[in-house]
Amino acid sequence: MTEDQNPNRPGDPRKVQPWASVGSKTIGDYRIFSIRSDYKISPITGEQHDFFVIDTTDWVNVIAVTPNNELVMIEQYRHGSNSIELEIPGGMVDDEDESPMSAGLRELREETGFEGDSPRLLGSILPNPAIMNNRSYTFLVKNCRHLHPVEFDYSEDLVTHLVPITEVPGLVISGRIKHSIVLNALYFFDLYQRTGITISS
Repeated sequence: MTEDQNPNRPGDPRKVQPWASVGSKTIGDYRIFSIRSDYKISPITGEQHDFFVIDTTDWVNVIAVTPNNELVMIEQYRHGSNSIELEIPGGMVDDEDESPMSAGLRELREETGFEGDSPRLLGSILPNPAIMNNRSYTFLVKNCRHLHPVEFDYSEDLVTHLVPITEVPGLVISGRIKHSIVLNALYFFDLYQRTGITISS
């Protein structure tokens, strides 16, 4: 690479360009995601490189608030980290779901038995755009009440907790809440509470 091609110079006026795709092949299919190899051309050098991509469905998370200003939270064992985590309700957008919002309401009902009013999209993120192609949505649901029996998936074992909103910052500071996507959802909620702003995505 020549000095003129060096993309790391401070103040470089060059605009980052997308990489042209010239091919793709599936490496493996693992039920909840597949892995593919994409072949792309560098706009800087013109050379071809391959990149592994985790191809998976979109995700949803729900900030569920009760009339007593509590968050409906769940505790569950996570196999990736081998740890018990305190989280908010959420899951995958299924093919049968009409929209991410309907998926979020379904997950809230199935995992906790709670249902509420006035669902609102707070924002969405790209969980890890370096290697993943999906999006994660965060919805706010107010006036949540326990109206239904839970409907766990075959491998789910969840315990529901009602956590006062005022206690959430302390749970984050102490490391009790450490799921990165949950922390992002809580940030969206905090931003909305302070400013009334939702994130356009």
